[in-house]
Amino acid sequence: MYRKNKPKILKKLDKLKNILRSYPGVVVAFSGGVDSSLLLKIAKEVLKDRVIAITAASPIHPKDEIDIARTIAQKLKCKHIIFQSKELENPKFVKNLKTRCYYCKIDLFKNFKRIAAKYGYDVIEGSNTSDLSDYRPGFKALNKLGVKSPFIESNINKKEIRKLAKKFRLPNWNKPSMACLASRIPYEKIINKKILKRIESAEAYLKKRRLTQVRVRDHYPIARIEVLNNEFKIVLKHRKKITTYLQNLGYKYITIDLQGYQTGSLNR
Repeated sequence: MYRKNKPKILKKLDKLKNILRSYPGVVVAFSGGVDSSLLLKIAKEVLKDRVIAITAASPIHPKDEIDIARTIAQKLKCKHIIFQSKELENPKFVKNLKTRCYYCKIDLFKNFKRIAAKYGYDVIEGSNTSDLSDYRPGFKALNKLGVKSPFIESNINKKEIRKLAKKFRLPNWNKPSMACLASRIPYEKIINKKILKRIESAEAYLKKRRLTQVRVRDHYPIARIEVLNNEFKIVLKHRKKITTYLQNLGYKYITIDLQGYQTGSLNR
């Protein structure tokens, strides 16, 4: 029974732990972001050695994100599998319609479920209640495959995840949100390695300017840069160097979005 004065966030954490205890073991879809890192940490605490982290590696994910995932999995002492996903071999994904994420998740999590089945485990992932307000066709795929979302079941939101991650001293507790590089490409524009590499290089260069949150939306030959409103000044301070670098990547026009960074802005 909960203590009367127990903080709401800790009650939710208890509920999360009870949900995880109900599983025989778990395969955690692990990106290295704060959501999946906290889920992995709590799963490890509850289920001990009955936890496997799996990270997808492909051109749609920046290489430094894979390195971060590897480092955190080692820190948490979890078995970690780097899975080579093949989104660019799926014509339905490459076509880049609004249902792109559905086809990505279906293929990816089918593979995760095959791995989990070898151990008799369930597959879990780190979506939280804050994600429910955005357009996410990938949820349909997760539901279809029976993938569990323990944060949603526990009614835990993004802000609470960051608080808990900080409490447990996860090194990435304040890491900016990260979506796959394909999310920078307008719908119905074909996805290929060249475009993904161009976006990855552009964003990596901008991140070196110590920007908190960065997106380069690829409206080739236009690059539309999104940063937080209070960090416009950083981009403007370095605009000549940024312009030169991005033009060397092939962009002709370099712009900054005056609306600032917005999750899923291409869904507008």
